[in-house]
Amino acid sequence: MLASRTLLRLIALLSVLAVAIALVSQHYFDMRPCAWCVFQRVIFIAIAVVAWLGSLGKGPGMLHKLSALITLLLSLGGVLAAWYQYTVAAKLFSCDLTFADRFMAQSGLEAAVPWLFGIYATCADARVHLLGVEYAIWALGLLVTLALISVFVVLRRR
Repeated sequence: MLASRTLLRLIALLSVLAVAIALVSQHYFDMRPCAWCVFQRVIFIAIAVVAWLGSLGKGPGMLHKLSALITLLLSLGGVLAAWYQYTVAAKLFSCDLTFADRFMAQSGLEAAVPWLFGIYATCADARVHLLGVEYAIWALGLLVTLALISVFVVLRRR
């Protein structure tokens, strides 16, 4: 049975890989991200940081459970963002003034780190497929997986 520390590190690794794949897609394959795409990057990075910091705790204690609970909540927020992107935002001509667009602009992340958080496409234009499946669905599947792993760590007995 995998230790809670190992599972939290797996969550962090998968989250970092998701952002890395998004960056490779953007910078090497010219797949421009929309506001919702970039907002999900923020969520994946937050999950990675929380999971990694939680994995630094010794033994299967409260720090692991607290970290897993926060990653669960972040993952569920990411699921909502990916689902909204797929079902609503991708059908809109523009993502302007949606929650993701406002969050990215008001946080200053887009201006501070444009290579990572820059918004370069509308939601409709950012509908990109990988192996016949939209990126938003790939993100949704990964976020559900991260949520399930988090639930496992939260409910695990010592």
